[in-house]
Amino acid sequence: MSFSKCCITGFTWTGTPTGRESTLASNNTYIAGSNPDVAILFIADLFGWTFPNVRLLADHFAREIDATVFVPDYFGGEILDFDLIAAEKFDQLDLPGFISRNGREQREAEIFETARALKRDHGFKKVGAVGYCYGGWASFRLGAREHAENGEALVDVISVGHPSLLTKKDIDEIGVPVQILAPEIDSAYSGEMKSYTFETLQRLKVVFDYQHFPGVVHACFIRGDENKEGEREAMVRGKNAAVDWFRRYLKA
Repeated sequence: MSFSKCCITGFTWTGTPTGRESTLASNNTYIAGSNPDVAILFIADLFGWTFPNVRLLADHFAREIDATVFVPDYFGGEILDFDLIAAEKFDQLDLPGFISRNGREQREAEIFETARALKRDHGFKKVGAVGYCYGGWASFRLGAREHAENGEALVDVISVGHPSLLTKKDIDEIGVPVQILAPEIDSAYSGEMKSYTFETLQRLKVVFDYQHFPGVVHACFIRGDENKEGEREAMVRGKNAAVDWFRRYLKA
């Protein structure tokens, strides 16, 4: 199955992304929108910052939330094969090598630097973080209580979809409103971790929105495969949920 056939072709996912390429804290970055007060840091999954669906989703967020959306390259220019990821042929990808070069320890510092740059260097008043798969752990880290500076959170709100590499410690330390978009079938975000998330956020008294997506699998919110039952609808529902969430918390 080719990338062009597996990914969303309806709704407003056709055509060419309308944003631009620039840099954010020295990272190559796709940027959509132009609101000078509200920013969203979009941390992509293994498809990476150049994947068309990622950029089209950033365009949606920019238009519908009225935000400037930044999608940096956190993989050092490395781009995995879109078709192999979409077809879940992970045995044909060197994922252990990729993660060894782009894992938490290797990339956390630059993810934090890009987030800090939004308020410090660019003057945004409100900043949200959205992360899918790989971007899930990073979004939780950005929203950790320990990273508030002078009483102000590094990011004001997060939304994560099918997170991976997430730890219980990440969940324990969150200090900003959290949205979780959780596919039913997801080995990267297990039932145990889903329950732990739900119970811990209540204990911490953190405002959260947990949305369950029955019958769909990990990566549905980015891939949007029309040949997998319910996946396209899940992608659209997930986008709409994130838009509503960010609209609520990112009013400058």
